[in-house]
Amino acid sequence: MNIANIRDCYGCGVCATACGRKIIEIGLNADGFYEPHITDVGKCTNCGVCTDVCAYLHEELALKKTKIHPYAAWSKDYLVRRKCSSGGAGFEIGKFLLGQGYKVCGVRYNANKNRAEHYIATTLEELIPSAGSKYIQSYTVDGFKAINRKEKYLVTGTPCQIDSFRRYIQRFHCENNFVLLDFFCHGVPSMLAWKKYIDWAEKQVGKITYASWRNKWTGWHDSWAMGIDGEKYGEKIDWSDSYSILIREKKSFLESRRSQGDMFYQLFLGDYCLGKQCYENCKYKYKQSSADIRIGDLWGTTYNDNEDGVSGAVAFTEKGNDILKQCNCELVEHTFDVVAEGQMKSHPKKPEIYERLLQLLRTQDILAVVKFLNNVNKRQRRLGYLKNPTKLITVFLKNKLK
Repeated sequence: MNIANIRDCYGCGVCATACGRKIIEIGLNADGFYEPHITDVGKCTNCGVCTDVCAYLHEELALKKTKIHPYAAWSKDYLVRRKCSSGGAGFEIGKFLLGQGYKVCGVRYNANKNRAEHYIATTLEELIPSAGSKYIQSYTVDGFKAINRKEKYLVTGTPCQIDSFRRYIQRFHCENNFVLLDFFCHGVPSMLAWKKYIDWAEKQVGKITYASWRNKWTGWHDSWAMGIDGEKYGEKIDWSDSYSILIREKKSFLESRRSQGDMFYQLFLGDYCLGKQCYENCKYKYKQSSADIRIGDLWGTTYNDNEDGVSGAVAFTEKGNDILKQCNCELVEHTFDVVAEGQMKSHPKKPEIYERLLQLLRTQDILAVVKFLNNVNKRQRRLGYLKNPTKLITVFLKNKLK
């Protein structure tokens, strides 16, 4: 048994981490998603470890259900709260565990390779790049392989990455050394979309030196700005600076104030270019998780007037609950439905234009792709009006009254 025939999987890379023969590599496929390949089948002993740790091959989750503890949470440090996409709970969890002797396997953006990647942080300064959302699929292998199973780690990732990682530490009997954190996940977009977006952005600012998603320049509820710095614009970040310097807010050159106005967000949040596994095999929405803690934005009506950011934080284990109670966060207990309000309850539906859109992402620039998408949406709206004349009259009257 091995993963030789596995394609369109979660791309979590845990099989490559677990393989004792070191013959599994993770690379991007033609559609822009990570998938595994065995580099030398002749060296494979069919030990089955790669399939044991593969969440894609298992219907059930690795973590057995226990009592959950849902909270609204936000950092007591205002600068942390401003720096992070929501309330800063994820960063405070990492900061607390560093103080408890843990290392953190988090995700940062590598501007040289234009990708998100897992890495190991051992200090507060090294933890800073993990703050904020990264709305692209992360390359896990180097970070995961750097983990020493005999030491203590916080490991963060998408729900599918964390489900596989839970299987990995169960398989090697070292679960007690780890705290696992995932988030309410929308899905992962094709790296083709991000590459085309970067190609466009670099024509504006030069070689990308820094990228950040979900900035709060206009407030938390409108925090869909994309921050892009390049060699021509923006201030250079020195990650060896002190924590107090790095945590301060910086302003980047390119900023799209709303998701509707940003080409990358339009593709991603419109569910047009997610991985096939996100449409067909996602079993991690809402309260389905193998993590100790799940975090995300606490959308909905409860904190509708709050523009500083509020995290939804859900402890799925008592270990996770103890950590939430000890880290530097304000906690307010709510029902799960309140904490998860606004989060997806099921996987998205694959659009009819999916294959055509991926083809365009392979061959055209992002402006042409978005133009195609906008034309499709216009046609669909016109068809909707023809099928529902009352809707067309309502829209006409609203425009006349403006």
